[in-house]
Amino acid sequence: MEEKGFYNKFESLPIEAQKQVLMFIDFLQKKYKSSRKRTRGKKSIANQKFVGIWEDRKDLEDSSMWVRIIRKKEWKEISE
Repeated sequence: MEEKGFYNKFESLPIEAQKQVLMFIDFLQKKYKSSRKRTRGKKSIANQKFVGIWEDRKDLEDSSMWVRIIRKKEWKEISE
């Protein structure tokens, strides 16, 4: 639907009719918002593209150690 055509039609209505249109739009938004939530299933995170992208990195096996090394390196560069 063309926005300008819709807006012109809306503007040509009496104020009371405009209020009814807005109430109907609110009703439709609530109706379709609740039905979308029910039909939309949550995707498993295991099926996402990013899962496993770092599985070959041996330096990340111990994440705490990795963070310590990175911090030490970065803080050393800052103090120089």
